[in-house]
Amino acid sequence: MKRMLLALALATMAGSALAADAPALPATKAPAGAEVYIISPKDGATVGQEVTVLFGLKGMGVAPAGVGKEGTGHHHLLVDVKELPAAGQPIPKDEQHLHFGNGQTETTLKLAPGTHTLQLELGDQNHVPFDPPVLSRKITVHVK
Repeated sequence: MKRMLLALALATMAGSALAADAPALPATKAPAGAEVYIISPKDGATVGQEVTVLFGLKGMGVAPAGVGKEGTGHHHLLVDVKELPAAGQPIPKDEQHLHFGNGQTETTLKLAPGTHTLQLELGDQNHVPFDPPVLSRKITVHVK
């Protein structure tokens, strides 16, 4: 167990480069019909540089990272991410992959003016995407 936690910590600190070389972790099965979605802002919205993002979840519950309770996970917000995190690997933790491992269901972001994409991905207790992935639709916001 200590080795697994150390490997996860190293992968998180080193980002996706190390995670890409790490062996795949067992994927947690997603309950049938599970959905994650962005409640607010709406797709195509024009927002200020400080924007509150509200997370929605159906068919599952939210639990903090490290808590292995069946049918639960925690949110990760992908900001301007072009390629989804690798299956079987912990979701990277950086400026584009924001972790909400305390079970948070909203956040306030500071975004530069311009167009940005937002997408949610639910991770299991080890920050690994579910199988099949529980992903929201990608939305676009315009920051003034």
